[in-house]
Amino acid sequence: MAPTYHTDTKSPTKSLSLLKVPCASDTVVFEPLQLPSRENTALLPWNALSVLTDPWPGLWAANFQLELEGTTWIQEIVDMIEQNGDVAKCQRAIIQHRHPFIEWARPPQPSGVEKANTMPSPRTLRTHLPTQLLPPSFWENNCKFLYVARNAKGCMVSYYHFQRMNQVLPDPGTWEEYFETFISGKVGWGSWFDHVKGWWEIKDRYQVLFLFYEDMKRVSKGPSEEPLQTQDPKCEIQKVVQFMGKSLDETVLDKIVQETSFEKMKENPMTNRSTVPKFILDQSISTFMRKGTVGDWKNHFTVTQNERFDEIYRQKMEGISINFCMEL
Repeated sequence: MAPTYHTDTKSPTKSLSLLKVPCASDTVVFEPLQLPSRENTALLPWNALSVLTDPWPGLWAANFQLELEGTTWIQEIVDMIEQNGDVAKCQRAIIQHRHPFIEWARPPQPSGVEKANTMPSPRTLRTHLPTQLLPPSFWENNCKFLYVARNAKGCMVSYYHFQRMNQVLPDPGTWEEYFETFISGKVGWGSWFDHVKGWWEIKDRYQVLFLFYEDMKRVSKGPSEEPLQTQDPKCEIQKVVQFMGKSLDETVLDKIVQETSFEKMKENPMTNRSTVPKFILDQSISTFMRKGTVGDWKNHFTVTQNERFDEIYRQKMEGISINFCMEL
């Protein structure tokens, strides 16, 4: 049974207009959302990213739930896999233009749905939607979903800095104010807790590959079991390759690991959002690709906040068998 759908048209998180699904028997009903401005503080669903693709053969989709650095990271990994490690093909356009964001709507620009409807199959799309807001045909057509989750404390910190520099989103206020906003779920795309639980609970009923950002950031071990100062996400990338039904040799895999390193992508104008105007993303406030580490929350949470958050987490995630790594 597919997730229950919320269709209250008065809700700021409503999500239903026409999105064509090639090779599917129906039309996906989906209404893209209008981004808020600093003057318009209406809430939007804001704590996940997904990539959705049509047949390989057959319809498949992927959903990413993580902070912004991880979103761009996994998008680039997926694109590199799709292009068989061809760097030149991945330089064909800035990353946000390669995979339409289906709920994006900011006239006079084409909406994400309009862009998606012009693409040939197989398509790669993005969305921040939780399970209950995805169009029913995505479930009915047995899509594949790639979901990458990041621990809640890391998400909170990353979203805070992203919202500080994003001039089309409401000002997050002070860290203390944003802490309250986040734990109450009054952020775009809703509660982190509900979002992660929703995807975790359906992962065994649908074709869902549930990955963890922290696993992708784990470093290689040296001879003395001391971690080397390099990340080695190859194991997780191999899972994605297999899930996508692709077959890549070790040389290509090594190339993807190299080309999608945080350091390389931070300097890559196709991925670092440096082409986005300052009146949209003000990177003098905070860079789009900020740190790319696990555990920076310890530099933000006070002892009191940490203790309070741990208790809230225990209550909201009770009965859920998911375990997040909080630091590496």
